Amino acid sequence: MRHSLLVVLSLSLAASTSALATDFNALVLSTVAKMPRGGGYSVDAEAFRNLQRAITFGPRGLDVVPEVAQPSFCSGASWLVFLKALTTLRDSGGLNLSPAAQRALLVQGQDDGQGLWGPWNANGPGTPRLFFELGAGPNFKNDAEARPGDFLKIFWTEAVGRSERGHSVVFLGFERGEDGVEYVRYFSSNENVGFVETRTPRSRIQYPIYSRLTRPEAFEDFREIPDRDPYLSTLLDRESSIQEAWEKSGIRR
Repeated sequence: MRHSLLVVLSLSLAASTSALATDFNALVLSTVAKMPRGGGYSVDAEAFRNLQRAITFGPRGLDVVPEVAQPSFCSGASWLVFLKALTTLRDSGGLNLSPAAQRALLVQGQDDGQGLWGPWNANGPGTPRLFFELGAGPNFKNDAEARPGDFLKIFWTEAVGRSERGHSVVFLGFERGEDGVEYVRYFSSNENVGFVETRTPRSRIQYPIYSRLTRPEAFEDFREIPDRDPYLSTLLDRESSIQEAWEKSGIRR
């Protein structure tokens, strides 16, 4: 049975740092609550440059300032939430990533499927594929398994790959509107708005793939996966399928 009500975010905000360290979903939700809102939407070169400027490496290691990444776009928005949550966990003593691993998380013009940002930004199941390859956490397709604070790749149509229409978001929960329609709530960057917490009818989503980060320390092993993912790196030029996307994400049909 799907969740019928949105989990109240204020509960996660009240959690202590030590509790957040053991519940990454709660940490993600508290990060979403602190993200900027608005700022405009764009996928042009300026938006990518601003994302790059928002994520830097200094004396303390990785530093993330989401306000700099405006205008924004969907995969950039979810990547900022992910990285800001990682740095919060690091600063609390709950995560130890080497300087090399932190540098690998920078946005440096990687092609789709290249490095760590490249898979996240790719067509197809970018985040699920990255989590699966690193062993960073489970992926699943069933709404009943979803928890607020999971990362979610939305496929609006049946197309996966070159012709796809997708969205990279942070899942916030299900709710039923006064109109009786079941909605999916999420945070991302949306057209005409920028950073926003919003909702869409569940019926609009053709396929969801949820990803739950349970082992953030797995990103220390970034050298153990290919520098260029042989699947994701092809999806700008070829069609895939949801069955292939599930397989590449470790999801049983």
